Amino acid sequence: MNQYTAQDFKKGQPRWCPGCGDHFFLASLQKAMAELGVPPYETAVISGIGCSSRLPYYANTYAMQTIHGRAAAISTGAKVTNPNLTIWQVSGDGDALAIGGNHFIHAMRRNIDLNMILLNNRIYGLTKGQYSPTSPRGFVSKSSPYGTTEDPFRPAELCFGARGNFFARSVASDNTETIAILKAAYQHKGAAVCEILQNCVIFNDGCHNSVYTSAGRKENAIYVKHGEPLVFGPNQEYGLMQEGFGLKVVKIGENGITRDDILVHDAHCQDNTLQLKLAMMSNENGFPIALGVIRDVEAPTYDAAVNRQIEEVKARKPYHTFMEMLETNDIWEVQ
Repeated sequence: MNQYTAQDFKKGQPRWCPGCGDHFFLASLQKAMAELGVPPYETAVISGIGCSSRLPYYANTYAMQTIHGRAAAISTGAKVTNPNLTIWQVSGDGDALAIGGNHFIHAMRRNIDLNMILLNNRIYGLTKGQYSPTSPRGFVSKSSPYGTTEDPFRPAELCFGARGNFFARSVASDNTETIAILKAAYQHKGAAVCEILQNCVIFNDGCHNSVYTSAGRKENAIYVKHGEPLVFGPNQEYGLMQEGFGLKVVKIGENGITRDDILVHDAHCQDNTLQLKLAMMSNENGFPIALGVIRDVEAPTYDAAVNRQIEEVKARKPYHTFMEMLETNDIWEVQ
């Protein structure tokens, strides 16, 4: 494998507001690319429109900033025609889930081998502070001065509903975990969605404050790892158990509960029931926020299937070029 450093994937001077989560994520992505060892000339970063969609300008790879909401569509075409190309599709919550929502869900349904990054700050930042599809009900913004009167998309729920086979989540300021889920997304063959929680320091600062610091994550988050007990807390003193069709938080050592009673995370289970419940947990309903790889299930990929189909059809045809096709069918000459 080629030896690279993060510097090999850096380009230009990032132009985001000081403190923006995009800076954190870019550094993590470049480090992950270096550790994966895929050459820059075999990598493409493709985005739509928005603050986060400026990221291709700062990646020393093939790169393209497309039009609003069309990152998944362009990425699909690039992957199908270049199966060996590693594609990082980068979108914000507005770009991916509003105008790009249809492309987003169908890329997951088709299971196209893309690394789909959703940078979620619950606001439109580039256009100066309008509410987005992930803004909570009642959110006051420039486009909702009296508060929104609609419920938001929850990216995990949307991903699972679109039959997604890979979903992971991290916090932009958590470099170690972000790198880990990016590498896991690359290893997964199929549509791999990574939701990155980040603050918009200008228009929605603090929207993920409960988990934005290391101390906050110890109190308010749970790192899920396949095959390991679902425990959390500053001293790993809490855990998750199943209660009926749901989950409950318990304290290890109380009421005779031991670590052996705690649920063990299974990211590879085909049945996504418990995975979705983990992904939907929030501090508001008394649960920790799940970080890490929540679902990672193998399934046939669209791009591989399409290219295999093309080869099968070509093998059955009596012609293999355009000129051969013209000469194979009925031919007549007009004098």
